[in-house]
Amino acid sequence: MKYVFDFAWLGQYWPVLLKGIGITIELIAVGAVLGVALGIFCAWARALGPGWLRPAITAYVELIRNTPFLIQLFFIFFGLPSLGLQMSELQAANLAMIVNLGAYSCEIIRAGIQATPRGQFEAGASLAMSPIQTFRYVILVPSLQRIWPALSSQIVIVMLGSAVVSQIAAEDLTFAANFIQSRTFRAFEAYFVSTAIYLLLAIALRQVLAAAGLLIFPRRMRR
Repeated sequence: MKYVFDFAWLGQYWPVLLKGIGITIELIAVGAVLGVALGIFCAWARALGPGWLRPAITAYVELIRNTPFLIQLFFIFFGLPSLGLQMSELQAANLAMIVNLGAYSCEIIRAGIQATPRGQFEAGASLAMSPIQTFRYVILVPSLQRIWPALSSQIVIVMLGSAVVSQIAAEDLTFAANFIQSRTFRAFEAYFVSTAIYLLLAIALRQVLAAAGLLIFPRRMRR
């Protein structure tokens, strides 16, 4: 039997798709900003922080990097309420993405810090800067310059991984595709459209991050 493609449902369900796209963009925007901020703190703690803090940060990074994102999401949404920490689907999805990206970006940023020449640390000390000031003004920016392409790729990977948040009924793009498929029974068309949108989002996000790199690190990124 010949399959007949039918995309007529787009006229009726485009608001559902737009809502899903908007929530997916919100998830990656919040996750990227706060996740990278968490990663910077953890990278500092692991590379330059006090000894008493390093084991806790190491345990967090290893736990997140060696467990599935879906399990982390389920733990936050279904597990934490047992401890009295109630949150909505979107809040749980945001927290899971922040925690996940924080661990991965920590290791990427730490690699940049460890590649910093020792002379830059000594230069900060010679200017009577505190260790925190040296990290902020002398170490952090060159480190981010070195690892920006890798960090950008990790942010895109986390964006694509956000598709699983539909498992807790967060109304992202995948949730929208599942909803449309359940109403129209046009599984191929619904998932074809959602796949194309994810592809466009990933390409657009890479372009935005590349432009941000040129803006933040103009001289280094143009070499």
